[in-house]
Amino acid sequence: MEDLRTSETWRIFRIQAELIDGIETLNELGPAVSLFGGARFQEADPYYQAAVEVAGGLSQAGIAVITGGGPGIMEAGNRGAKPYAGTSVGLNIHLPHEQSSNIHQDLGLKFRYFFVRKLMFVKYAIGYVIFPGGYGTMDEFFEALTLIQTNKIRRFPVVLYGRDYWQGLIHWMGDKMLAHGCICPEDLELFHLVATPQEALDILLAHHEQAKQTFPGDRRQTHP
Repeated sequence: MEDLRTSETWRIFRIQAELIDGIETLNELGPAVSLFGGARFQEADPYYQAAVEVAGGLSQAGIAVITGGGPGIMEAGNRGAKPYAGTSVGLNIHLPHEQSSNIHQDLGLKFRYFFVRKLMFVKYAIGYVIFPGGYGTMDEFFEALTLIQTNKIRRFPVVLYGRDYWQGLIHWMGDKMLAHGCICPEDLELFHLVATPQEALDILLAHHEQAKQTFPGDRRQTHP
């Protein structure tokens, strides 16, 4: 008989436990922005410093900041948010390398499964800020666009930070994806490209104020 600990049935229980833990922990979080970016950026890097500033501005406005809980841009986001009113949240993931929890978290969760963690990023978010990063950052960016495009979540601002970093990708999306009919012109309007922390904050805070009037008391984005 297959050992229960390694069976698919046991895997379902682990997934269920992560879902319950995430939902129960974050259910009273309030409005939050999920901030993404590479784990390899150091404190002296301008992108790191910009992430601290963006997160600080959000937290001062009472908006929680959710990151992946690791080093680099994630650390910068938690670090910027922690001194102020908004909760600094880290959704940590078990990885063979790179991921170690940063110390700037008011609230931390640990996940084994990426898809459960990704659900928590979007379920409680009123916006995304995407700093430069690698495959994981790209994954979060395109998943958000897919969910908005297919009306699986209400539209919220997806902010790409760093014109120099992202401009080539955006050009390719228009030159190839749009030109071949794989996306529509309006799909290129599902995100914002910014160059300064204040630009990012202006977009996110304006959306927050509008959402409070349009959906009073509703903190979640899961359903259209």
